[in-house]
Amino acid sequence: MPFIGNDDGVLISVRLRPGASANRIDGIQAMADGGRRLCLRVTAVPEKGKANQAMIKLLAKAWRIAAGRLSVVSGAKDRNKKLLLQGDGGADLVRLRQWQQDQISD
Repeated sequence: MPFIGNDDGVLISVRLRPGASANRIDGIQAMADGGRRLCLRVTAVPEKGKANQAMIKLLAKAWRIAAGRLSVVSGAKDRNKKLLLQGDGGADLVRLRQWQQDQISD
C-alpha cells in the first residue's frame, strides 16, 4: 500500500517519471523491491524542482486538496519519493483509499 497514516498526516510512496508527453497518474504498481508506489508522469523536466512542483499540482488537483498540504519529505532528486499529505492522517487515509478504489473500478 503506498499510503501510510502517521501523526503528521499520510506518507505517500511515489515513483515519478518526468519529461513525459502528458501529466497523468498511472496508478499503483508493485515495484521490484516489493513495495507499492503511486506512479505518475509529468511533462516538466527534472531541474530546479519543476517536476516535483508539477507532481504536487497534479495530485492536489486529482485529490481536490490544497497543494500546500503536500510536500516532498525524501527523494527530492530521485524518481522514488516520499510525500507527506499534512493534516488528519486518519480521515485523509480513508479518502485516499477510497480514491484508490475509485481508480480501480474506472
